[in-house]
Amino acid sequence: MMTDPIADMLTRIRNAHLALHKEVNVPRSKMKVALADILKREGYVEDVATDERNITITLKYLKGKAAISGLKRVSTPGRRVYVGAHSIPKVQNGLGICILSTSSGVLDGMTAHEKKVGGELLCEIW
Repeated sequence: MMTDPIADMLTRIRNAHLALHKEVNVPRSKMKVALADILKREGYVEDVATDERNITITLKYLKGKAAISGLKRVSTPGRRVYVGAHSIPKVQNGLGICILSTSSGVLDGMTAHEKKVGGELLCEIW
């Protein structure tokens, strides 16, 4: 039984990058689709395709190195981390992004700051 599906998704992406795979499959959920769409919009992955059961994420490499150098799950089922609109952290001094689950949906840190909404800090990506 899986207790943290978001951490599972991040781990699958991390492991696929380390093994230099072209794509990775993840079981589908609305939260994971929103996370994958943010990764695509921010340029960390090439493409995201969904079907009724899976999300296929095509990974991005720049000169043989992974576009994602680090993934970190911040809020876990045992320790939820919430941030206000004015205390959204900068990841790697602005070189990375953080992803939040807000009342306006799943947003990256910059968009959440512009909309002046806070929420649960899901993960950091750099």
